[in-house]
Amino acid sequence: MTVAIRQATIEDVALLHEAIVKLAQHMGALERVRSTPDDLRRHGFGYRPAFEALIAEVDGVFAGMCLYFPSFSTWRGKPGIYVQDIFVEAKFRGSKIGERLLQATAQRGVATGAGYLRLSVETDNHGAQGFYSHLGIEWSRSERIHGIYGEAFTALAEWTIEQER
Repeated sequence: MTVAIRQATIEDVALLHEAIVKLAQHMGALERVRSTPDDLRRHGFGYRPAFEALIAEVDGVFAGMCLYFPSFSTWRGKPGIYVQDIFVEAKFRGSKIGERLLQATAQRGVATGAGYLRLSVETDNHGAQGFYSHLGIEWSRSERIHGIYGEAFTALAEWTIEQER
């Protein structure tokens, strides 16, 4: 079994999106996926890409992917990497593909001056939590993720103090 990890290219957009859909199906959250291959193409491979991705192949066959982007910690005073999604095809789970993808992501981060890697995990995804913990990626008891999306996000962007009067 020959495993190769490579940087995703624009030609991999369909593979990346398919992996995102499979991840959502695995999590029972398919209805939450709103992205399209065109979204990935536009935001990942155009002007000022918002993310990068690595692809794992076993004997030339797609085995998994890790989609990540740079971040910065004002408290640490260092750049880092945020892993948005990691997915391994079911038939390759248990073959250390996920570990290899995270290691390669960390290596790319170190090469660009990153000092940490962060990710979030669904609260009921105990398998992933155990996997990350095994690798030394620990749950942060001091933080909780907050978000604002869609119309609420747009309303926040358009809000003015005058609207309070």
